[in-house]
Amino acid sequence: MSHNYHSHKYLRLYSRFKLFTASVLLTLLAPSFLNTHSKLLAQNVVTQDLEAAGLYQQGVIRYSRGDYQGGEMLLRQALQRDPNLAAARTYLGNIMLKQNRIESAVQEYSEAVRIDPNFAEGYFNLGLGLHKQGQRETAITAYRQALVVNPTMAAAHYNMGLALYELGQINESITAYQQGINIDSSNANAYYNLAIALEQTGQVQEAMNSYRQALNINPDNAAAYNRLGTLMAKSGLTTEAVATYTESIRRTAVNPDAYYSIGIAWMNQGEYKKANRAFKRAQQQYRQQGNIQLAEKIEEYIIQTAQGDKPITPAASEPQVQPEATTQTETPTEDSENTNSQPSTETQPNNESESTQTKVIEFGQPVPAESEQNKS
Repeated sequence: MSHNYHSHKYLRLYSRFKLFTASVLLTLLAPSFLNTHSKLLAQNVVTQDLEAAGLYQQGVIRYSRGDYQGGEMLLRQALQRDPNLAAARTYLGNIMLKQNRIESAVQEYSEAVRIDPNFAEGYFNLGLGLHKQGQRETAITAYRQALVVNPTMAAAHYNMGLALYELGQINESITAYQQGINIDSSNANAYYNLAIALEQTGQVQEAMNSYRQALNINPDNAAAYNRLGTLMAKSGLTTEAVATYTESIRRTAVNPDAYYSIGIAWMNQGEYKKANRAFKRAQQQYRQQGNIQLAEKIEEYIIQTAQGDKPITPAASEPQVQPEATTQTETPTEDSENTNSQPSTETQPNNESESTQTKVIEFGQPVPAESEQNKS
């Protein structure tokens, strides 16, 4: 029985585990997977050299424990005995990616797909490494190749959507996100990024629906509440916008963007006392975050609402962010920021304090140390 057959059998079994790791990315619950690794590796990683198989298994266990130095040493020893272990190359690439040795990671991933041209996860990780290098067009080619081998790899559609968005190909990114969602409708970040792209193309109602879907999956995403509220305010749905900002604040107390935006909404309704309190809270929190520029911009609204004056109607707060490309690598076996700022005005802070809810998918990696909703 061929080496490729056993490798593919191993990957199919491991796909169940990687879907679990993707689902916990946003909740910061690091999965306990050492026992799962051991069983899968013992049963499915087949090589003519039993010592190579043992070294490979030990290397993966070290890797999963965060012992990257030990894992790399053992994986290299396994490859010395059997150079055709494509999975070992991919794990080496992941270790290097974690250590920011991007060029070396790309070399390992390239070697993995050379050894096994039908290795979807190898192409996926190659795309990831290229993406991190800023080679977005080449990364998209690798993601597409992963999808040729495995058309149901939702993560590849998702990462490709990020890369296309970063290249300014907004409509194409929308298509990629939608294709990923059709395969995996549980990815809150995919709905969030889709909504941002829909905003860019003026599809306001569709964007609001997508934000709502993101919040159905992850109801603690303050950024999604704030952007949804902004679209509601622009659409004249002031009452709904206020309710959305209020829910955002209820879930995330340190939330200056929501306080600013609800202040704008109340000010436009003539509720100056409420607006004044909201602006003061926003100013205090911006200062605590070190965002002095925004804190100073709010001062004029605090003065105007304290005096009961009706100022020139300002726009609701709009985060000046684009989906960012962080990393979700996929091993055989779980968010670099480019801005595409919308125009800001004197009445609309350039909201640098709000992060995006976007992650490039990293299967088989330890969960990132922080998530976007916890930064708010």
